[in-house]
Amino acid sequence: MTVIPSLPKSPRLLGTEDLVPWARFEVLANDDAWSTTLLGGALSDDTLEVWGVFDAAELRAVAVVAYLPFDAELQSISVHPDARRRGLAAALLTWLLARTAQRGAERMLLEVRASNQAAQRLYHKLGFAEDGRRRGYYRCDDGGSEEAVLMSRALHSGGPAE
Repeated sequence: MTVIPSLPKSPRLLGTEDLVPWARFEVLANDDAWSTTLLGGALSDDTLEVWGVFDAAELRAVAVVAYLPFDAELQSISVHPDARRRGLAAALLTWLLARTAQRGAERMLLEVRASNQAAQRLYHKLGFAEDGRRRGYYRCDDGGSEEAVLMSRALHSGGPAE
């Protein structure tokens, strides 16, 4: 049985007032950070939820979930560099699996860079399976591209994620 660490605090739904701290966090947490325009759009999109985990007043992790007919799609999950390798991503994703199931989603979908082996191990550990690949999906700094690994996991409504 896999033991998932618990969250230090319950995630909080981010709003437009959180744009500036999220933009600062995004630059620190991601090599391919979303622009402020994209972040603002996510915060005002009714089909998305942006969840943040804070430690005191500092943003430590963020996840963006899109709700589709029947499915939820994890569009992004990021952890502050100082908080990595402590189980925060696993705890947040486990919480999101339960939340999206309670909202009626039947599956959680995601895509991840083929080179991101750590993320793929986490997703497999949490019950995701590879569904396929998209060639040339991610752009690279050298002008090339990288394929995306498509993954999904069935959800069970009415209870915690299994």
